[in-house]
Amino acid sequence: MASSSFESSPMASNYTSNQKRHNNGMFVPPSQVVVVVVPFPAQGHLNQLLHLSRLILAHNIPLHFVGSPTHNRQVIGRAQGWDPKSFSHIHIHDLNVSPFVSPPPNPNAPSKFPSHLIPSFEASASLRGPVFALLQSLSLVAKRVVVIYDSLMASVVQDATHLSNCETYTFHSVSAFTMFLYFWDVMGRPPVNRMSLLVPEVPSLEGCFTTQFLDFIASQYVFHKFSKGIIYNTTRAIEGPYMELIERIMSRKTHWALGPFNPLSIEKDEKGKHFCIEWLDRQEARSVMYVSFGTTTCFSEEQIKEVANGLEKSKQKFVWVVRDADKGDVFNHDGGSQLVLPKGFEERVKGIGLVVREWAPQLEILSHSSTGGFMSHCGWNSCMESISTGVPIAAWPMHSDQPRNRVLVTEVLKVGVVVKEWEHRDELVTASDVENAVRKLMATKEGNEMRERAMELKNVILKSRDEGGASRMEFDDFIAHVTR
Repeated sequence: MASSSFESSPMASNYTSNQKRHNNGMFVPPSQVVVVVVPFPAQGHLNQLLHLSRLILAHNIPLHFVGSPTHNRQVIGRAQGWDPKSFSHIHIHDLNVSPFVSPPPNPNAPSKFPSHLIPSFEASASLRGPVFALLQSLSLVAKRVVVIYDSLMASVVQDATHLSNCETYTFHSVSAFTMFLYFWDVMGRPPVNRMSLLVPEVPSLEGCFTTQFLDFIASQYVFHKFSKGIIYNTTRAIEGPYMELIERIMSRKTHWALGPFNPLSIEKDEKGKHFCIEWLDRQEARSVMYVSFGTTTCFSEEQIKEVANGLEKSKQKFVWVVRDADKGDVFNHDGGSQLVLPKGFEERVKGIGLVVREWAPQLEILSHSSTGGFMSHCGWNSCMESISTGVPIAAWPMHSDQPRNRVLVTEVLKVGVVVKEWEHRDELVTASDVENAVRKLMATKEGNEMRERAMELKNVILKSRDEGGASRMEFDDFIAHVTR
């Protein structure tokens, strides 16, 4: 769903009626455990915790989702794969944050890290007071208040320790593979059995973050000591060894792999079908490469030209999402720019490729039978969605955890090819690079084998979520723990 059409969508009406209901008071049955979810205000983080909220809500636990009005509106307007009527059962709390500037992304910045979002990240610290007020009011009527907070929002929930019936749980928005490497590095890389088999050579974190954001991360980690456990959007069905390694070196905490959070069965709206889905309906099975680089990637005009030429030269079918990176306030359209494609490109690829310039229904695209590959920045949200829908990845990491996710996808799980090696991150990715990666994934025996492995992983994930499966049992264990 395009974010610009949010105001007229069913989700908007549910969101509005939900707000009115909360303004009239909180409805907490006596002796009931309630859950409060505190996400970080970036799309990849917001999305994961909204999906987790849906899963918890299915266990008939009152669920409170907090954030600024702008970011709540953003995540709800973009939600995919499940019935928008579900939002009427989530207690959405619009809490005011300090005003923040919302500059446009800079396609020529020396780093791909989205520094233009940092003012909105820093403004989230002002949620501390309103969040504590909410926790206090809930603690007076609930048996227990369970707070699930993004690891980058630890300072916001620090006062929960003052409430005797309130406990907090940290959510890490990255893979278990990446999180293990972080913990392992912090501990000085102590020896671990089978290490050579489980951890291939990985890139350093150089270039992944700006100094300013690393300082922001450090300011949050001092508060994690108060949490009762750690939650991951992954499943032991694919990352079991890394969950075990985390548990071995972080044994003082309880760890839960509760993912994938995204729906595994997509609820589709046949009446309001997106035009790219209609296009996919006419294509052959597993013949289309989906190309999208997430919500924080900003390309220069020169790089866009190379991607376009590479896709055209590959002669493979594609759906390419061409939109600018999110601003801190996605509804602020000042200073925006229309990304320019090579002259005549869309006409030349008509029938072979499709350009989408708005918010695309990624889950529907990845779960469509015509989709056979995904050129991605390797954000963990996108990785989990791709793996759980059986789609291999052409990996082009940009920043943050993405370079290490690339290693997990291509070298550990072996369901992807490399578009751009991290050590060449400052170099232009040429049309030939793009063409070669697309052809390798979509038109070779090696690519077909990756597609088969991706489908096998999808089936393993589905089986693990069935009754008696490892993921189902782990989620049930978590619910039993917090409602004890």
